[in-house]
Amino acid sequence: MSRALFVYATILAGAAILSGCGKGSVPDVGAKKETTFVSIGTGGKTGVYFPTGGFLKDLINAKAGTYQIRAKVESTNGSAYNVNAVMRGEFEFGIAQSDIQHNAYSGLGEWQDKPQTGLRSVFSIHPELVSLVSADDAGIESVRDLKGKRVNIGAPGSGNRRNAIDALESVGLNFETDLHAEQIKASDAPVKVQDRQIDAFFYTVGHPNGAIKEATAGKRKVHFVPITEIDGLLKKFPFYVTADIPLHQYPSATNTGSVSTFGVKATLVTSAAVADDVVYAMTKEVFENFDKFKTLHPAYGGLTKGQMLEGLSAPVHPGAMNYYKEAGLKK
Repeated sequence: MSRALFVYATILAGAAILSGCGKGSVPDVGAKKETTFVSIGTGGKTGVYFPTGGFLKDLINAKAGTYQIRAKVESTNGSAYNVNAVMRGEFEFGIAQSDIQHNAYSGLGEWQDKPQTGLRSVFSIHPELVSLVSADDAGIESVRDLKGKRVNIGAPGSGNRRNAIDALESVGLNFETDLHAEQIKASDAPVKVQDRQIDAFFYTVGHPNGAIKEATAGKRKVHFVPITEIDGLLKKFPFYVTADIPLHQYPSATNTGSVSTFGVKATLVTSAAVADDVVYAMTKEVFENFDKFKTLHPAYGGLTKGQMLEGLSAPVHPGAMNYYKEAGLKK
């Protein structure tokens, strides 16, 4: 009896398969694309990276029916964490400073002799500017004037400190021998200026920034110092870009003209392993909602589409490049 049932079941199964492949019918294999789930690594919830990631997530999820992609955002420790998570395949996208992107791809710094050759750029976002703030009564009008002064260069291990040292070295100053260097967190420096414990401080940051507003609004008048002798620096480090301090955001600063400086870019990175269509979709939605994107934070106010292709120190992902060529942003 069991053998008879087995034969009967086999016949029925074969008939079902044949009827499904009959004239005029199409197998349902691949008829509907499966949803791709992606994660976006950002930063702390009080910073700029987190809401930026949230915006990217919302753009993609609003078109879930078009792209069959669903995104979620992750709050993280920031740039280096995001790069490592992307390379491990834990995140499909991450926000990272352009200097961190450069070091990872080139096998420098934390990634010494371990280049992350699979790292890819998507686009850059807002500039994080090397801002040099000085008390008016300290007589500092250029980086060279920092010689012999009390200056905070940032905490050991911070990107701020590295940027400050680069600015000093660009004019031949050694922070160990040519000035009295404080090495505290940049966010603690404004109080030190107002208490006359230091004359000036470096702070690499997106503008506007609350700590710098605090410094400019105190009783001791302060101004931004231009950082201009940097041609050699820009050639040496491709992740640096030039920019102007947005003085209108600091009405209490005593500057009367524009203030030039340099900085890094916050960038969106991904991995070569992420599918072209996923990266294309992310890129297209940001650029085609560009005006809305610019309202996300005051730091994005003066952003142009062209600037979003600057400061990329890893190869551009083919999916992003496909959109840039389609939109006429790249040849």
